[in-house]
Amino acid sequence: MYAYLVEFFGTLFFIYVILATSSPLAIGAALALVIVISQSISGGMMNPAVTIVMAAAGKIPTTEIIPFCVAQILGGLVALQVYKRYTL
Repeated sequence: MYAYLVEFFGTLFFIYVILATSSPLAIGAALALVIVISQSISGGMMNPAVTIVMAAAGKIPTTEIIPFCVAQILGGLVALQVYKRYTL
């Protein structure tokens, strides 16, 4: 459960930075920060496509695909709502 929360909040932060700044340097720094922080907890995937590839490569169990993808998608949707509510 903790790994899913890490993926949720990491994706939320990363997507919010993308929406709020549109700066390649800030986006790259945010992605690097999220991966470094979450690497040891959840694998630092932050993207459903990466999660699927990691499962196909045998790095995570296939039973973990759906929970990770749901956490990542919800994190992205919450980031969009936060952006819309507080910056527009």
